[in-house]
This record gives sequence, C-alpha cells and structure tokens, in this order.
Amino acid sequence: MAWTDYSTAPDPGTPVTRLDDLQGAMTLLLSTEKGEFPLLLVRAGDAVHGYVNACPHQYLPLDYRGPQILSADGARLMCTGHGAQFDAATGDPIEGADCALDRVPLTLSGDMIHIGHES
Repeated sequence: MAWTDYSTAPDPGTPVTRLDDLQGAMTLLLSTEKGEFPLLLVRAGDAVHGYVNACPHQYLPLDYRGPQILSADGARLMCTGHGAQFDAATGDPIEGADCALDRVPLTLSGDMIHIGHES
C-alpha cells in the first residue's frame, strides 16, 4: 500500500517536526483534519527518511511492543511485534520480511521537516 492510500495521509507541505528535535528514530501520530497518521522518522546525519509507522505484515506500529526500533548502528529498523528488520535508509526488507516499509516523502524548509510531494 502506498502512503497516500491511507485515509489520514497528510497533504504535502504539512509540518512534521523541527530537525533539531529528531535524533535517531522518532514515531509520532501526525494530526490533521483527516485524522491521525502514523509517521516514522529516521535521521542519519543530515539525511532524514520518512515511513508509515506500520509493519507491512500486520499493519501494527513498529514500536507496538516498545520504543527501541533502531539498531545501535542506526542502519536497521526492527518491528517489535515480530522482529522483521528493514534498512533504515530505504525501508527495504533485510530479515524476516518480504515487503518494504511505505516511504513518505519529506522536505526540509529551514529547520522544519514537512511532508513532501511524490516524485
């Protein structure tokens, strides 16, 4: 499922959080007039990646059973529900999964992260 298929998918330009507030991985429910959208952000240096915070197997949040979803080296995301692992930079499956996380495009404007446009 593409992130835009979610009924609560935020519009491009929707503000998410300040870049300085993001270290490692962060999950949040982004509230808009459409409802709450489960967003997962990952920061690696200057790069910021966004995903729907839903494991593609059961659509439970990756942090369903606890907040520790990013590996110590920052390279992998793990579903706390069943242990599937995903590449933190691409969302591609690494272990225990056969499908990728749904990417959410992001843009940076000053020090604010916003929902981006599909490319």
